[in-house]
Amino acid sequence: MTLLGLVVVLAIVYLLYAKWAGQSGPTSRPQQQIDLVGVKSDLLAIAQAERMYLAANGTYASLDQLRQDGSMPFSTTNRRGYNYSADIDDGQHFKITATPADPAKSDWPALFIDETMQVFQPGEH
Repeated sequence: MTLLGLVVVLAIVYLLYAKWAGQSGPTSRPQQQIDLVGVKSDLLAIAQAERMYLAANGTYASLDQLRQDGSMPFSTTNRRGYNYSADIDDGQHFKITATPADPAKSDWPALFIDETMQVFQPGEH
C-alpha cells in the first residue's frame, strides 16, 4: 500500500512539473525544455528586480537601468539563445519579453512576464 501511494505521489509531481515546464508531450525536445525552464527563471528574476526597483524608486525601470543599478547581474542579449526586452508603461506597469535570438531556436516560443509575476506565451494573456 505504501509503495502504491509513493507511485501515485510521484506521478502527480511529474504531471505538475510537466505542466509548469510547458511540456507539450513526447515530441518535446529535452534541450528545449531545459532552456525554456532557464528562460522562465530569468524572466522571474527580472520581474523580481523590477519589483525591488519599484519599491526603492516608485517606478519600474528599463533593463539598462536595472543593470546599472546592479539589480540584474546577467546580460539580456543572447542568453540561452533568447533576447530580453522591457516595455514600461507609465512607470507603473511592465512587460518583459523573451524572444528567440538563435536561428536554431526560431520555432521556439516567445515568453513574457508582467507585474502579475506569471510567465505567458503571446496570446495567453
